[in-house]
Amino acid sequence: MNGQHETSWAAEEFAKVNLGDKRLNARLIKLCDRFSDAPESPINQACADWAETKAAYRFFQNGNVDVGQILAAHCRKTAQRAREHKTVLALQDTSYFVYTSHPKTQGLGKMSLKKGKNVKKIYSNGLIVHTCLAVTTAGLPLGLLDQKIFSRKLRTKKALKAKPHDHLPIEVKESYRWLEALENTKAMVNEIEIVTVCDREADLYDFFRLSHQIGSPVLVRASANRTINRNSRYAEKGVVKLWEFMHLQPEAGSYTIDIPKRPQRSRSKEREARTATIAVRFGSFRFNPPSNNAKHNKEHLPDIEMNAVYVLEQNPPDGEEPLEWMLLTNLPVRSFDEAYDKVQWYCLRWRIEMYFKVLKSGFRVEECRLGRADRLARYLTVMSIVAWRLFMITLIARTDPAAPC
Repeated sequence: MNGQHETSWAAEEFAKVNLGDKRLNARLIKLCDRFSDAPESPINQACADWAETKAAYRFFQNGNVDVGQILAAHCRKTAQRAREHKTVLALQDTSYFVYTSHPKTQGLGKMSLKKGKNVKKIYSNGLIVHTCLAVTTAGLPLGLLDQKIFSRKLRTKKALKAKPHDHLPIEVKESYRWLEALENTKAMVNEIEIVTVCDREADLYDFFRLSHQIGSPVLVRASANRTINRNSRYAEKGVVKLWEFMHLQPEAGSYTIDIPKRPQRSRSKEREARTATIAVRFGSFRFNPPSNNAKHNKEHLPDIEMNAVYVLEQNPPDGEEPLEWMLLTNLPVRSFDEAYDKVQWYCLRWRIEMYFKVLKSGFRVEECRLGRADRLARYLTVMSIVAWRLFMITLIARTDPAAPC
């Protein structure tokens, strides 16, 4: 039985959506309600009857249905919810939606490359989804602040030979999506503190430079053990690396965490449960622009004042890799408490991994057979919003099981 309280969220969420036709607006709300009631079901099973099923397919096939308008209406509501909190985390991450088993689907891009026994190159076909999920510092998802769905276009060997990837400007690289999402997030929620939290793929000079230019706080896990505090673009004697520099900083404090047992996996070895003591160090440094940055010949690339928080497990068991994070931020870090806050915020980055799992395993969106990439993009946009709603409700139910349905 579907009560008014169960389905009214979509009408409220999309009260101001404008798809150019009131019937399309109403269909969007109806689809969100149906998918909320049966998130694991394909389109035809989620709909009430055949007429509703045909209307759903026409919606996703309609070229006048603008994905940007759907997302913008939801993002405005997310920003409204974010304004009720002092600090909000904007979790950025990329997920790959594979449709290789749907060979007739048009407009897909080639993604991960694997080698087979009899075939030199095997590409996975699908769509890339880069999402920015807003969560509170307590971990409650508030909604999406930005999303980009696109097909990967591989560069030809001739193009790679003419200009190596490392020497291309950031604007023409796929990694520019991190900067776009940062700008869009800042524009969407400008009056509160939004801290963008990213994994190692966002460890880019251009990303930190943009965050400095627009005054947007960021927290990124370091990927490269780069040279820091250089006085010029060129090689110098006695330079120091980031990890070496942070090892020299005094220990600010420590904390303990319980590490759960982990079974053997394809990408990780088995791990026994243990209690680990984590030492925390922090320090300031100058982030120098890479010497091969394509913009050196066109403009002055400044050094960026940054802070690092380095956490390292003390005395790990024999044969076990110590837990280690190097976090980079343009937020002030002046005490152990401020450093520990940044560690806790980065721990919440796992929320977006859980969110993608809801989409893939719970909603099974990779089984959809809409036949064209633009139709899949509309479908994924709608399902992404419904997935946020159910993910939020699930977390609330776990933390407050006595709350009303």
